Amino acid sequence: MYVQITSAATIGISGCLVHVEVDLGAGLPGMDIVGLPDTAVKEARERVRAAIKNSGYSYPGKKITINLAPADLKKDGSALDVALAVGILAASGQVEWDEKNQIAILGEVGLDGRIRPIDGVLPMLISLLEAGIKEVFVPEENKEEAGVLKELIIYPAEHLGQIVRHLRGEEKLQSFQTIRRIAPSYENDDDFSEVQGQKAAKRALEIAAAGGHNVLLVGPPGSGKTMLAKRMRGILPSLSDEESLEVSKIYSVAGLLKGKGLIQQPPFCSPHHTASEASLIGGGRIPKPGQASLSHRGLLYLDDA
Repeated sequence: MYVQITSAATIGISGCLVHVEVDLGAGLPGMDIVGLPDTAVKEARERVRAAIKNSGYSYPGKKITINLAPADLKKDGSALDVALAVGILAASGQVEWDEKNQIAILGEVGLDGRIRPIDGVLPMLISLLEAGIKEVFVPEENKEEAGVLKELIIYPAEHLGQIVRHLRGEEKLQSFQTIRRIAPSYENDDDFSEVQGQKAAKRALEIAAAGGHNVLLVGPPGSGKTMLAKRMRGILPSLSDEESLEVSKIYSVAGLLKGKGLIQQPPFCSPHHTASEASLIGGGRIPKPGQASLSHRGLLYLDDA
C-alpha cells in the first residue's frame, strides 16, 4: 500500500515542503530511505521502528520503501521522524489517512514514542502555509513558536500515540495559538538615558541607530566605550512585523526560539574577542547561523576588536 505524508525541512533559514512517500511491498522485511537523506534521517529507521512498537502498535514485517520528495534536495535533521512513523502506520492500515487532507506533521520521535522538539519550526511552517497546508502537528515544546501563525491550526503533541488517536478520531488534540509575544533578545535593561556627559559620543550613536550605520569606538580603558555600546540597543527602532518574522526565522533555525514567541526587539550580540571565525559568520557541516546572522536587524558589538 502507498501513502504520502506532508512534512518539511530547512534550507539555510528557509523552509521547504517534503513529501514522505511510504510504500509497503513484498520482499525481505526492512526499511530503505531514499531521496538524499543525511545520517540523522537514515538513523530514523531504528527510532521509528522502536517508537511504533513501544507505542503499542504493530510494525509491519514487509519491505518498506520511503522516498523523500523532492529527491534532489538534501534532507538533514530529525524533523521527518514522526511523519515517517505515521506514514508506516497508515500504509499498514493502522491509521486512516486521506491525502486530500491539508495536514502536515513535524517532529523527532524517541524510542518510547515521545515527540521531541526540533529546530527551524517557524520557517518550516511558513513554507507549509505558502503551500496551502491548514493543519500541522508539532512537538509540544515548539508550540509557542508555532502558535504565532494565526493562519494555521497547530496541534501540539507529546507522544506518537496522541497523533494516532487524533487521526483515528478516538481522542482529539487541542489546537493551540498564542499572542505574538516578545522573545527577549537581551537580559539586562541598561538605559541610554542613564549616561551622564559623553555628549558627542551619544549624538554619534543616535545618528547610527537611526540610520543603521557602523560605529568605531576608540579611547582609553574606562572611557565608557562598552557602557555606551550596551546601552545603544535601547534606542534602536522596534522591528516591524516583517522584520520580526525575518529575525525570528534565523533564531528558529539556530534552535534559540523554543518556548518563545516572535522576537520583536532588535537583537544584541556581543561575542568574546577570542570567538572563532565559524561562531562569528556561521557554518559547519550542517550550516548554522553565526553571531553576524543572529544580530540581523540589531546590534553586533565586537568588544576589544
